[in-house]
Amino acid sequence: MALDYEQQYYSKDIKLIVGCDEAGRGCLLGDVFAGAVILPKDFKCDLINDSKQLSEKQREEAFQIIKENAIAYGVGRCTAEEIDKINILNASRLAMERAIENMNHKFDMIITDAVKMNKYDCPKEALIHGDALALCVAAASIIAKVCRDHYCYELDKQYPEYQIAKHKGYGTKIHLEALDKYGPKKGLHRFTYAPVKKRLIEKITLF
Repeated sequence: MALDYEQQYYSKDIKLIVGCDEAGRGCLLGDVFAGAVILPKDFKCDLINDSKQLSEKQREEAFQIIKENAIAYGVGRCTAEEIDKINILNASRLAMERAIENMNHKFDMIITDAVKMNKYDCPKEALIHGDALALCVAAASIIAKVCRDHYCYELDKQYPEYQIAKHKGYGTKIHLEALDKYGPKKGLHRFTYAPVKKRLIEKITLF
């Protein structure tokens, strides 16, 4: 499938299109990350694809290509506490807004992977499966995923008992077993997520 969806929008009024996507939405712990990327109109790279379709090695390689070739890019994030407070959809949107702000560049249009943006006075599209259709959104998905993976490796050093490097915060068997053994940790886990909430209630009930 060609990742050229955004090409239809380029015109005298739309020259700079920013793609946005998030990583870590379904995780039980840590921050949700978002990427924002503006690519040159004629930029092409066969390696850039939906981050979920790439190996970690391919993502790292694509990450460097994007950083070297993008007109601008930015990264934003929301903490586990913010996610618990405003919910994951709003946190994902806020992380995207922060990524756009950190990009620090003008733009004419925003295409996101299915998340509606309310803040900006410009053409916007919340594109279902945007990371598999638009090159700028696929690039943003790679930026978000690689940055979140790097963050998870740092978390793994701080909290080795949870083996975060192996599961990146997702609800795998290893992670759930660690939650059963050590319980959820404040500031790390998302307490409103059902598997975490369940174990928090069990822990409170025990004591």
